Amino acid sequence: METHPRDMPVSKTFDVPDEASVQGIVDEMVAGGFDPGYRVLMPKDKRAARRIGYMVTTGVTHGMRGRGEAGRVRYWTYHHDDTRYGIVLASGAAGQDP
Repeated sequence: METHPRDMPVSKTFDVPDEASVQGIVDEMVAGGFDPGYRVLMPKDKRAARRIGYMVTTGVTHGMRGRGEAGRVRYWTYHHDDTRYGIVLASGAAGQDP
């Protein structure tokens, strides 16, 4: 049975209302590692969500590359609820696919 990203265990959930707060969140995620992972919730505005999602995923990739751990993080995007999209970021060694 597959696990939905909404049900994956995470160490912290970030509710990101806009692009201004993304860099601090990315820095915290990279410093903390990705075991078990993090959830990022974004507004269900396609343009804002695309920009926030791009900033999060590229920021994490860049930060992990700087630590010599490129390719270690996997992520899944999904519809979290009626008002938000979500991204779950977890260690590539986390095991099962959602």
